[in-house]
Amino acid sequence: MLNHATFIWNAADILRGTYKQHQYGDVILPFTVLARLDAVLAPTKQAVLSAAEGFGPDDEPSQAMLRAKAKHPYSFWNRSRHDLKSLQGDPDNLEKNLRDYVQAFSPNVRDIFEKYKLDDTIIDLASHDLLLQVLQHFARANLHPDAVSNEQMGHIFEELIRKFAEASNETAGEHFTPREVIELMVSLLVDSDESLATPGIVREVYDPTAGTGGMLSVAADRIHDHNAKAQVNLLGQEINPASYAICKADMVVKGQPIENIVLGNTLTDPAFEGRTFHYGLSNPPFGVDWKQYRTQIDIEHRVAGFAGRFGPGLPRVSDGSLLFLMHLVSKLREPQPGDPNAVAGRGAIVLNGSPLFTGGAGSGESNIRKWILESDYLEAIVGLPTDMFYNTGIATYVWVLNKDKPAKRRGKVQLIDATGMYEKMRRSVGSKRRMLSKVHITEITRLFSAFEESKHSKIFQTTDFLYRTMTVERPLRLNYALSEARVEKALASRALSKWDAAQLAALRSMLLASANGGAGEQVDTSRAAFTSRLTASLNDASLMLSAAQLKTLVSELGAPDDEGELVMSAGKPVADTSRRDTENVPWDDEIYEYLEREVKPFVPDAWIDESKTKEGAEIPFMRHFYEYAPPRPLQEIDRDLDEVLGRIRARLEAVKA
Repeated sequence: MLNHATFIWNAADILRGTYKQHQYGDVILPFTVLARLDAVLAPTKQAVLSAAEGFGPDDEPSQAMLRAKAKHPYSFWNRSRHDLKSLQGDPDNLEKNLRDYVQAFSPNVRDIFEKYKLDDTIIDLASHDLLLQVLQHFARANLHPDAVSNEQMGHIFEELIRKFAEASNETAGEHFTPREVIELMVSLLVDSDESLATPGIVREVYDPTAGTGGMLSVAADRIHDHNAKAQVNLLGQEINPASYAICKADMVVKGQPIENIVLGNTLTDPAFEGRTFHYGLSNPPFGVDWKQYRTQIDIEHRVAGFAGRFGPGLPRVSDGSLLFLMHLVSKLREPQPGDPNAVAGRGAIVLNGSPLFTGGAGSGESNIRKWILESDYLEAIVGLPTDMFYNTGIATYVWVLNKDKPAKRRGKVQLIDATGMYEKMRRSVGSKRRMLSKVHITEITRLFSAFEESKHSKIFQTTDFLYRTMTVERPLRLNYALSEARVEKALASRALSKWDAAQLAALRSMLLASANGGAGEQVDTSRAAFTSRLTASLNDASLMLSAAQLKTLVSELGAPDDEGELVMSAGKPVADTSRRDTENVPWDDEIYEYLEREVKPFVPDAWIDESKTKEGAEIPFMRHFYEYAPPRPLQEIDRDLDEVLGRIRARLEAVKA
């Protein structure tokens, strides 16, 4: 299919000089869609025209009538007497005829070309005398389904988008996912679904970030591999108009209802309200901020709560990955107890490493992870090799979700380390330098299905990833002195900043005089003794402070001291904020037992401030697959150093000689 894509992209040779590189795709992509639809409709073209005779230009024949009379299998058609080849026969009227031809498509397909603004493109090409050449080029591309299958056509579209992205300095990876990653995600969802063998089943597959529709297409093919007679409905939403148009064109060729593919922002304007699906697949953008949508999303979080999509919490605005995760969970079918034919939803979403651990206890990210784990929706996480995607080389992970886990998986999460399973590509494509082979996909799927402990598969309780962060306090102990440094620090403090300026100036003179007069060398560990000494000095200087002011001044002249006096307030020790610490306590540990066992042997006077205890969750994926490699023996390192130094000495001697 690379040859097809290369041939199609060679239309750029016609455009070069008139159009800029970043504009090539605006011409090539819609004409590719046009050529594909023209080829798909060719076998029933004349039958459709005959069946539609008698209908006015504004009257659309029904799909059922065309299906019956013209044996037309698709949900779209074209009522023009022309096709791409016949249009070339009248070059003088080519612009008008081609525009009329595009308008003659059924309304559900005209929407595709409207998103591409193809009418404007046709006018512009004609004004530069390039329209006939472009049309002739695409008419030579044989894109009939007998020559190019739907799967192959998907590859062609992806290759064209990649070339377009390179030419326009855009990110191709935002538009599609590597095909072998999709194959893996679909295998993890579909291959273990025993219900697929049921006769007459209906399955709905949903992708909230549909791109060009690759995930939907692969899922449909795999379901039909298991059950050729299954009815598979494919639904998706895409924010990018060009990708949306390609996806929609691909779906209508597959016979999917045209309304199943929607243009729009999944986070702020989700399609298919009130519907849930058997399978969900998604590759949301990595690390993209959602600041511009913050108001809408925050309102749904606060007002709808768990009745909406974002009840568990909101991640930081710099990365919206977990928003897509929560959305996908909300679109998976709930289990129906007592109904053996009702199948709960399963999903797979590919994310970067950030959603595994970003955010401490009590943060939005941690709360989302905790909700996923406590709800028992997370079935497995598969760590993929780096350099797998076209626009980034970072580590990525496939999260497998299930609204109704089988009994053996309930309360458990499987981690699969596939980071070392890859083949190097002979030629890198953008950041993509590695790929999964069929053997790797089969092995990962086998590890998932086996659900057994091994070198590459670890099984945990969901609670293994939960913890509590407790705040450990230590008592404040102070000594007191009138040193110059302490006086300056006290007078500069916020606590004294609102005092009368004249009062502060007089106080400064008195305190510095006392410090320089030798009083600064005396350190008191008794607050009462220091207060008495300070009061006497204030009286000698005829300075009057209120009881509250005196108390504040004494506190500001204190400094931490392990041997100092314990500071009390309301009958309780005051916490030393400079020594405050936190401890992450495993979920199954009781915090006071943990304190006695892990903390008090080292700091006997510590206590827990329960008001600050927070619950959290993180999934330290790679920590569980770390293998310790002992350092090389020193003798071996010394030997190697001696060899290197010997070679250096020999070369220096040779230079001197």
